[in-house]
Amino acid sequence: MPVRDAVADDIEEICALIEEHAVYEDKHDLKLDRQEMAGFLFGPDPKAWVLLATPPDEPGKVAGFAFCSWNFSTWEARPGIWLDDLFVRPEHRRFGLGRELLDELSARTPGRVEWDMQEGNEKGEAFYAQLGADPVPGWIRYRWRPHAG
Repeated sequence: MPVRDAVADDIEEICALIEEHAVYEDKHDLKLDRQEMAGFLFGPDPKAWVLLATPPDEPGKVAGFAFCSWNFSTWEARPGIWLDDLFVRPEHRRFGLGRELLDELSARTPGRVEWDMQEGNEKGEAFYAQLGADPVPGWIRYRWRPHAG
């Protein structure tokens, strides 16, 4: 199966994918602390989890990932998944790996799978529309960092 749960030995690959995604989005200065990230993902109280996609013809290679955490909808009264990041390396796109990652997320929750996307990402909009996903009208995302300087 081309989608699997990440394990602690995947931490270098996970961080590399996040950094590659940042470069793809024109943020060239992101450098993650591997040890800190390993603690958040694989420590005694994990805060998030990762699915990895592998190309069918190269089982040992990682082509992309979904970086997730659980959420809960009070109005639906069921858990859902927050997809913080979805990235498939450009050379592995158009083979259905992004769809497989999202299908696996959908299979893991009776609730909704939600994510944000940067405005102007026309390829992303087309991909998500093809899946049948809809933007959420009437909602604005806020971000509060009470301890930020």
